[in-house]
Amino acid sequence: MVRIISALILAVTAACAFAAEPVRLVDNPPERHIVVPGDTLWGISGKFLKEPWRWPEVWRMNREQIKNPHLIYPGDIVLLDDFRGVPRLRVAKPIKLQPKVYSEAVRQEIPSIPSNVIEPFISKPLVIELGEHASAPRFVATQEDRVFIGIGDTGFVAGIPDTQVLNWHIYRPGKPLKDPDTQEIIGYEAFFLGSATLVQPGEPAVVRITQAKEEIGRGDRLIPAPPANLISYAPHRPDQPVAAKVMSIYGGVNEAGKYSVISINRGKNADLEVGHVVALFRNRVSQGYDDNDRRVTTTIPEERYALAFIFRVFDRVAYALVVETSKPVIIGDAARNP
Repeated sequence: MVRIISALILAVTAACAFAAEPVRLVDNPPERHIVVPGDTLWGISGKFLKEPWRWPEVWRMNREQIKNPHLIYPGDIVLLDDFRGVPRLRVAKPIKLQPKVYSEAVRQEIPSIPSNVIEPFISKPLVIELGEHASAPRFVATQEDRVFIGIGDTGFVAGIPDTQVLNWHIYRPGKPLKDPDTQEIIGYEAFFLGSATLVQPGEPAVVRITQAKEEIGRGDRLIPAPPANLISYAPHRPDQPVAAKVMSIYGGVNEAGKYSVISINRGKNADLEVGHVVALFRNRVSQGYDDNDRRVTTTIPEERYALAFIFRVFDRVAYALVVETSKPVIIGDAARNP
């Protein structure tokens, strides 16, 4: 019984320590903001909040609304209210002074974060997890007058099962993704080559290339193309503690900046989901000389320097967009709760 009570006390203490601090406004926030094309919900909230990723709290969103946020459009007015001493944001629609008949283009809703940055990564394969690559369908031949094929050309693929899937993505295995903690290979980055449509099932099956970013040839693999669906989850704090590390920077570069895509070594196995926001931290050391003129290194407190928005999650890997940073992101930096 004593052990159970002690465990409960520890759990309550941990929950209290993990509780969110009150939302803070920026100095002299505006009373309103008129939404214009190019705005994002993150950017609009940054005009009012010191921590703009916490805007679902100020908009009073419940968990279901976080997954399906109310959409706002150019011309809408975002108002800042004081609701019982707590800041609140709400949307007011513009008032039309007199009715009139006119044609209007379909308005594009304001995204949570810059959708044009992550859109290429939403449906394209980023990670081929262990075991998937060996069994993936692959090109065994190209049309007789081509060594490599492109848009409009025909290819022959072995391993496409008897399925209703018509649209496929074509990829080439990239570099292995190693867990920074264990050095275990947990997947491979997929180098996206293009898209294909199944023309005739069989062994081999016949496909036609509909998109080609690179030349496609014998040995390249295919994976079913998911439905095009740009997820608009609202950014929110993970409910559980997150302890991860930056594993790679997409594109093979050594450093990442704002709006770069990074991968971290946790995914569904750590209950991460689309919309989670993580903070990036870096361990730091100070170098100098002691009284005997010997070079010494002293560890100093780590620095929180960036925020990243998770937009795609695999079993053991998650991809995130760096939305705020004060310095370049490097592989091995820690990713934890903000």
